[in-house]
Amino acid sequence: MPDNASRAIASALLPWYDRNARDLPWRARPGANAPDPYRVWLSEVMLQQTQVASVIPYFDKFTARWPNVEALAAAEDADLMAAWAGLGYYARARNLLACAREVARRGGFPDTESGLRELPGVGGYTAAAIAAIAFGRRAVVVDANVERVVTRLFAAAAPLPGAKAAIYAHTDSITPDTRAGDFAQAMMDLGSGICTARSPRCLLCPLRAHCAGFAGGAPERFPVKAVKAPKPQRFGTMFWLERGGAVLLVRRPARGLLGGMRALPTGPWADSPPGLADAPAVAAWETLEAGVSHGFTHFNLDVALAAATLSSHAGAAVAGEWWPVADLESAGLPTVFAKAARQFRRTLCAV
Repeated sequence: MPDNASRAIASALLPWYDRNARDLPWRARPGANAPDPYRVWLSEVMLQQTQVASVIPYFDKFTARWPNVEALAAAEDADLMAAWAGLGYYARARNLLACAREVARRGGFPDTESGLRELPGVGGYTAAAIAAIAFGRRAVVVDANVERVVTRLFAAAAPLPGAKAAIYAHTDSITPDTRAGDFAQAMMDLGSGICTARSPRCLLCPLRAHCAGFAGGAPERFPVKAVKAPKPQRFGTMFWLERGGAVLLVRRPARGLLGGMRALPTGPWADSPPGLADAPAVAAWETLEAGVSHGFTHFNLDVALAAATLSSHAGAAVAGEWWPVADLESAGLPTVFAKAARQFRRTLCAV
């Protein structure tokens, strides 16, 4: 529990938050009634590994189309995956639907951390955030912004990710017994707007008097991060097979990277360029000069692009679905495939 010195941090931070809280579509204003747990949960899932500015339009579209957890639970898998396209980390979308269906089956969200942890795809951070923000429970909420603020407050010199347990303990020591949800959001806002990764605006910080990093003269050196190993490089080929103004799309396997998403046909992503061995049909394939590069969490990908055209009556036995090229944006392609589609269209239209 917080001691007197740590209580001073909450006492300084919460009035600042009351005046400066960001206006976000999933939030309740400080001092207002608790927000809808559905909106809190949906936003927290979307915000994992994704910036607020990118999430807001997706959140608005989702809540307009599926305004509550029961509506989302009734969504078709393909519709949900298409609506998620572009947000990345697509396992989140599959877990989102599984969680919505479980919550609808239960008749609502559990209101405790332990109960929330039982839901599909809800980990420790998300459970703590929902418990604190939606239900007013005292919970220790540590995202990347909070991590940065806390390491500076305590001048925590141990490198990440090994220091995460110590950062959690530090955050626990300053989390108040009341208004824990507002405190968590205040820490997030402080990290986002004041205690930024580069050039922190210390003179505007309500916690400056309590910050060991500021007192030491170099708050920007925290958090200390371990040197990352270089990402592996992989290679692949994507195929653009056109017929009568439509392009062939396939559904990726339900399990694995980008599982369940519509995509352009592609062979395996391997340690060396695979060439045309996995083309979806026998055709006069032409490899384009320009390829596509994309960074995933655990590897970088370089993709060659190969295009071919079938006559209007050919290709009946080709597995997949023929999608109108003029309406390709509605297919919900994941980012790497959307990049490739744009490159195909630019190149082929220029020929």
